[in-house]
Amino acid sequence: MTRKLLLDTDPGCDDAAAIAFALGCDAVDTVGVTTVAGNSTVENTTENAIAVLEALDRPDVPVAKGCDRPLVKELTLAEHVHGDGGLYGELTQSGTAVDAHAVDFIIDQARRHGDDLTIAAVGPLTNVAVAIAREPALPNLVDDIYVMGGAAFEAGNATPVAEFNIYNDPEAASRVTQAAEPKIVGLDATNDATLPYDTVRELHDRNPRLEHVAKWCEYAPEIPATAERRDRPSLHDPAVVAAVVDDVVAFERHYTQIDTSGGLCEGQVVCDEPEVTGNPPNADIAVDIDASGFRDRLLDAYSNL
Repeated sequence: MTRKLLLDTDPGCDDAAAIAFALGCDAVDTVGVTTVAGNSTVENTTENAIAVLEALDRPDVPVAKGCDRPLVKELTLAEHVHGDGGLYGELTQSGTAVDAHAVDFIIDQARRHGDDLTIAAVGPLTNVAVAIAREPALPNLVDDIYVMGGAAFEAGNATPVAEFNIYNDPEAASRVTQAAEPKIVGLDATNDATLPYDTVRELHDRNPRLEHVAKWCEYAPEIPATAERRDRPSLHDPAVVAAVVDDVVAFERHYTQIDTSGGLCEGQVVCDEPEVTGNPPNADIAVDIDASGFRDRLLDAYSNL
């Protein structure tokens, strides 16, 4: 049976690439896109989400605009990575978001689809945290909540220990981790979810829709290039879609907390790997990805667009 998928996102180039992945994948039916502030303002991420769907000839997928700032801290943008307005490429949008706020939309879809629904949150977790506060049963209503975020055992990309999405709203990430037992797909796996630039360039030649996808895939990487990744960008958010649709990501269960101290370690995903706290595991942490399998599934989905 086709899995229902709700994408909570802040487009963002790799967010747009993840939307394209989901739309081209036969294993999922994308029931909606909710937007949050992160890579750019929520006004921009909402316009970007609508423009991406229209560029991929899927204006039927509803977009719901969400939270415009983190729960506690000031908003940090990443337009230096994703381009002015949050998205490279010249896109226009004629449609509008639905009337419902993203938080209400998430709750409504969870109640409507129940455990047929998977939520993939690939931006800051503000919308999901507020939805759980409004409907505490949300994690039990849906099948799974996947999160793109964190650097449990790798270095961070926003600070030495924190990944951007979690660092952007650590209090929201803490709430989701405490309440939802999420599947956290962070830099430990997504750094290796790469697509060679030669392959990206080939996408440009296939059809006009894939020209847009290729631009999103070749965005400026937000982590310093290493020797083994200099010729291939990491596609963090598409890796989450791959984890939803197929068994390409390896997980370990750990007791996990998010640092909300406001200090140097703010936003760090802290896993009790040595099991010294005695607390039961509360999250599945991605520790590895089958990079070749990821690329195969990504390109298969893009070939369907």
